[in-house]
Amino acid sequence: MKLTTEAKKEIFQNSGFSKLDTDTGSAESQIALFTARINHLTDHLKVHKKDFSTRLGLLKLVGKRRRLLNYLTKTDITRYRAIIAELGIRK
Repeated sequence: MKLTTEAKKEIFQNSGFSKLDTDTGSAESQIALFTARINHLTDHLKVHKKDFSTRLGLLKLVGKRRRLLNYLTKTDITRYRAIIAELGIRK
């Protein structure tokens, strides 16, 4: 599934962490986008259990999100705690 431009803008605006509507490069914005894609792929895999290429893509996305969360942990722990609380994800 490819997210449309409008869907991405909505994710960036609803994440609450972007300073501007065009802020797509911050770690918080990227984590919010990855989380939306991960949730969608997880739902897809519940229906299509043998879709192994999608499973590989899901694992790669989880790894990317984990690396960004590790970066936030090292640089600014308050931003990390805020994004964890907002998105409802856990380590």
